[in-house]
Amino acid sequence: MHRSIMAATSRSSIMAPSFLLILSTLVPAMMAIMPGGVVQRWTIHERVVIRVPRTEAGPASPVRWRERKAPRCLKLTEVSAATIAAPASVDLLMSDGRRIRARLEGECRSAGFYSGFYVRPGSDGMLCADRDVIRIRSGAACAIDRFRLLTQRR
Repeated sequence: MHRSIMAATSRSSIMAPSFLLILSTLVPAMMAIMPGGVVQRWTIHERVVIRVPRTEAGPASPVRWRERKAPRCLKLTEVSAATIAAPASVDLLMSDGRRIRARLEGECRSAGFYSGFYVRPGSDGMLCADRDVIRIRSGAACAIDRFRLLTQRR
């Protein structure tokens, strides 16, 4: 007999310890109910999806940005919000105050990201250009071409 349990969490692994505690109490109970008292195989899947909220536009006078070279990967824990400031890109607001532009590949337009986006983090906890995609609520996915560090022009 095969049992599959999906543990879906919205934050890293906050629910995992409590889920395992519940699971450890269910196994003996199920063994008593099942004929033969044997559970052949358990498969536990955990799926983590992080939602990045969109912030409102900045000051009334438009800020002019200068793009500079940025790292290929960003720590996902440092991304605090996102905003749309240019076509085919999404600006990521980092927890340390930096602003990094994610240039999107192909025909992706940033207008679809009006309410934020979702990211499925890799096993390394990083968001990388030429590897990861960002998704909108409709299910559309856009690959990240590259990151650019934005500094305000003076």
